[in-house]
Amino acid sequence: MKFKLVKEGWDSIECDALIVPVFENEDEGDVFLVALDEKLGGLIKELQTTEEWTSRSGEVSVIYRPEKLKTARLILLGAGKKESYDSHLIGTLMRKAVLKVKGHQLKRVAFYPRSQVEPKRAAQAMVEGVILATYQADDYKTEDRSKNFVEEILFVGDQDMDATEVESSMERGEILACATNRARKLVNEPGNRVNPSRLAQAAQEVAVKYGLEIEVWGEPEIKDQGMGAILAVAQGSDEPARFIILKHFGAPDSEAKPIVLVGKGVTFDSGGLSLKPAQSMEEMKADKAGACAVLAAMQAIAQLGVQKNVVGLIPAVENLPGGRAQRPGDVIRAMSGKTIEVINTDAEGRLILADALSYGRQLEPEFMVDIATLTGAVVIALGKNRAGVFCNDEELFERVSRASDQSGEKLWRMPLDDEYRKEIESPIADIKNVGSRWGGAITAAKFLQEFVEDVPWCHLDIAGVDLFKGEGDIKGPTGFGVKTLVEIVDSPSP
Repeated sequence: MKFKLVKEGWDSIECDALIVPVFENEDEGDVFLVALDEKLGGLIKELQTTEEWTSRSGEVSVIYRPEKLKTARLILLGAGKKESYDSHLIGTLMRKAVLKVKGHQLKRVAFYPRSQVEPKRAAQAMVEGVILATYQADDYKTEDRSKNFVEEILFVGDQDMDATEVESSMERGEILACATNRARKLVNEPGNRVNPSRLAQAAQEVAVKYGLEIEVWGEPEIKDQGMGAILAVAQGSDEPARFIILKHFGAPDSEAKPIVLVGKGVTFDSGGLSLKPAQSMEEMKADKAGACAVLAAMQAIAQLGVQKNVVGLIPAVENLPGGRAQRPGDVIRAMSGKTIEVINTDAEGRLILADALSYGRQLEPEFMVDIATLTGAVVIALGKNRAGVFCNDEELFERVSRASDQSGEKLWRMPLDDEYRKEIESPIADIKNVGSRWGGAITAAKFLQEFVEDVPWCHLDIAGVDLFKGEGDIKGPTGFGVKTLVEIVDSPSP
């Protein structure tokens, strides 16, 4: 698929489909709307009068063979209230519009943003929305697979538009969206297709293709490092654990401190001996979403040539109830030396992250960010629209917040008050891996905080936002976090 900036009048573009947004609260005298209605012989007013067309956000209507336009189809894209129209909405609407036409053997599609949105941001959002619409979670279907015939997408710009700036933004959007789709595809791989070893193989392929340095540790190396928490989770499975280290050296100063990204890589989570109900296991191939986000973000960081030193850490395990599985009540020793009483073997993600964060701390990083489908409790607190963010440093939180605004991936800050630490005190070890049922997302974050000490650190709990929940035509993994991680890394240091 090719993306191209064209500086032609919207009414003279020759294409298979022209997509234009229309707002609920349009000014009747709007120059574009008047011109469009005239080209359509008053059809817009007629549709609005009869309420066949309301311009609600996400509404799509196709007008075939409009006489006075060069396009074969005009796609009216409901954009809701004009004041709510921004680059993030453009991405969402383009995704819906392309899903509408991508299987109809249309090859050349144009988009006219007609907006107050900065052109470079509108163009990037358009590209991201289109590419995200091209992947559907149907990789293993042999029939009725989603098809995409669109070959070229045109961004219709004004004559005075800075072409270099817009084209650069389109290229960035393509890199970010393709990386996000890589994460989505990996998350969608079932446990019998991607286990810890195969996740490491996927990381090797990315590293070779995009010029990242990589180390993959097997269980002997993991044991040598004292990563007892990772090994404890993995011991219930016949599949050995892996610890994946990806490195990007982009800083002009070779001595610059690295930024460390950590992703939870549980390739399948049965809950271990604290077995999940059968229905709760159905989506547990997605318990590696944090790891996939880090891997894909490292790909994009390398492609963009980000001038920072970045290290991506992925502890990869399966959590199964085999004969060697850890038991509730076991005490294990983490890499940091802390002892952990395992109360619930289904709270395994925080155990493998503990060792990864301890290793990351040894790298003396500028800061660390971990991302994980960590708790159902965060879904109870925030629903399926926002991820929870926990942070021990105000400057870092501001950076993460700006990155979230830029990416459009919504976050909400949660507390890290010291009072919550009492919930995870153990009578026989330094700490236990779960507290009571109350404030479970917070006590999980407090557990992780034990292993970062004084390093600036942020934890993103993406349970609830890692999968589309079947709304509309998009299903399966979202790739949440890839763009935000890249924006965190690529933003200026304070």
